[in-house]
Amino acid sequence: MQFVRRSDWGAPATAADRIAKVRGVKIHYLGTAYTSRAHDRCDDQVRAIRAAHLADKAENYSDIAYNLLVCEHGYVFEGRGAYRRTGANGNPTLNVRHYAVCALLGSKGLATPTDAMLHGLRDAIEYLREHGAGLEVQGHRDGIATKCPGDALYDWVERGAPRPGGSDPVPPSKPAPGTKPAPRPTVDLSRLIAAARSDPPKKGTPVSYYGTKTVESALVAERLLSRELADGHFGTATVRAYAAWQRRCGYTGAAADGIPGKASLERLGRARGFTVTP
Repeated sequence: MQFVRRSDWGAPATAADRIAKVRGVKIHYLGTAYTSRAHDRCDDQVRAIRAAHLADKAENYSDIAYNLLVCEHGYVFEGRGAYRRTGANGNPTLNVRHYAVCALLGSKGLATPTDAMLHGLRDAIEYLREHGAGLEVQGHRDGIATKCPGDALYDWVERGAPRPGGSDPVPPSKPAPGTKPAPRPTVDLSRLIAAARSDPPKKGTPVSYYGTKTVESALVAERLLSRELADGHFGTATVRAYAAWQRRCGYTGAAADGIPGKASLERLGRARGFTVTP
């Protein structure tokens, strides 16, 4: 699971009430127009949702309403997190029966879940089952009058919320009909090098450069890095994986030390869909 902790996207500790066990998980969507975007802009959307919820005086939310959120690229963002009562399911009774997971999916624009998003939603469901959730998986519309989570996502819920077929890394999905392709992610070489030199001794600290996740996802797709180690830190495992990529590119010795260089990074970007800036 590609998990983005609250501290990684800039949120303080939650003030939401604690809860022990719930029946399962309810799936939500945004319900408004949403545009496909590069992954390094997904955390902006999560912050915007939290700000909107905190500004809602009628609901009087203590925090972002959802326990987890999942972007089109399959990353799972920690909202209120596990063992916290949701504020999203419609009323106090429903909020203590199920956790709430929101897909960053719209009613227009990006309105069809990508395979990566479905993998991420399954990751979120399984994570919450490990933290007190029962086996039920429902849509927000189950129990209250709403269109949420949209017909496309609700159809997936009714089919048992299956993972897309196969276990290989998910390739970039095509944009939904009528939407523009998402812009290619951009990786800043100088910031990536700084992360590669500073992150290894800082395990568990906040992500130092978000572009690291783009590179780690590419290394996962190249089968050089385990998916569970793609955590946004250019730590020891990522250094080893990048060194393996450098050797695959023909570099040896000190030129394959796991610290990214322009030529090898641009080659990885061409293979896996991102752009490199100095």
